[in-house]
Amino acid sequence: MKKKPIPTPHGTSRFRLIDAYLLRLLLWPIIGCLGVTVIALLLERVLRLLDVLSQSSARFGYVTQLAANLVPHYLGLALPVAFFVALFIVITKLSDGSEIDALLASGQSLTRVAAPFVGVGLFLMIFSLIVFGYMQPYSRYAYRAVMHEAINAGWNGKLNGGSFIDQPKLLMTADGADPAGQQLTRVFIRRQDAAGREEVITAATADLRADADGKNVTMLLRKGQRIAVDARGEYRTLVFDQFTTNVPLAGAAALLRDRGGDERELTLGELARQADSPHPVVPRATLLAELYGRLARALFLPFLPLLAFPLGLAAKRGNRTPGLIIAGVLLLAFQHSLQLGQSLAESGKAMPLAAIGAPWLIFTALSVWMFVGSRKRPGQTPVTELIRRFGVGIKRVRRMFRDKFEQAEA
Repeated sequence: MKKKPIPTPHGTSRFRLIDAYLLRLLLWPIIGCLGVTVIALLLERVLRLLDVLSQSSARFGYVTQLAANLVPHYLGLALPVAFFVALFIVITKLSDGSEIDALLASGQSLTRVAAPFVGVGLFLMIFSLIVFGYMQPYSRYAYRAVMHEAINAGWNGKLNGGSFIDQPKLLMTADGADPAGQQLTRVFIRRQDAAGREEVITAATADLRADADGKNVTMLLRKGQRIAVDARGEYRTLVFDQFTTNVPLAGAAALLRDRGGDERELTLGELARQADSPHPVVPRATLLAELYGRLARALFLPFLPLLAFPLGLAAKRGNRTPGLIIAGVLLLAFQHSLQLGQSLAESGKAMPLAAIGAPWLIFTALSVWMFVGSRKRPGQTPVTELIRRFGVGIKRVRRMFRDKFEQAEA
């Protein structure tokens, strides 16, 4: 009996099944990588914000608003990295399970396997244009406005040990304080009265109590001195066992300037309109560099699968570190080359389109070249030998350190 040849899948339903399977493999890795990266970046920034706003009133409310306004910024930073890491995880999983070999043996080309991932890259490109072009400019200005309000919101009636209260007409510090910030030791106060006369107060200890109206803080100072200038311009010194004084809580300063004074606060449409304007607020070269830089970062995303496939297929079991390191170096080089191009364009040393377009063309051409080179023999890419030698070098370094530790222990 003559055997029938195995039919090659040409139906669209089979293609959709393969696409759904590959996209399902990609879904959770990209969500996990993106969530972990954004949360880690936010937590690090929140700790710094808490330190900066330690003496501001309602600091926790301000920190919440600031963190929310930072999400679009960190989302734009983390998206390319999370997308590539998720692609690398999925591709190495397919390679380790010989699923890539099975797909190729069934008649699917590597281009067809990569197609759904490129589709995800196109979707993320559109999403990045929204994030870079419209969400980040508004959130950046909102962040600066909230930070401006928080820094100038005044003192909350508490003082940490070693901290300073530096407000108009008032400078105050204490060497030590209780956890509540209301019982101080070794206090120093320098301030001006309503007539502009200066006085300096030092005290061994002080108790702070905020008034019910929320406008002043009553300070009970003990064992100290008060040096002040009287109405005749002469210095008077008062030595006291107890001295009570009031310190006002400052209100918020004026609002921040209107949005648009910085090119990073302008949307894509506003950048284009300002660049065409005869009298732009920001120099035209700076506007074009910012515009092209945002477009380049978004338009590079569909090419990431073409870069991830060769590196992922070349990373055999237990030898994935070199591929990830090379990918990280390439992504960092792309990011820094764009920043260098923007700096050159802003300083007038290069044309904005050339300064931004050249790095984009180089890295996209490199991605396409690597992918095309891996289509005929997956796993044997133009950089396979480089990855292999890099992996051998890493193993030698590990072995050298391990031998040194063993000799030290012996």
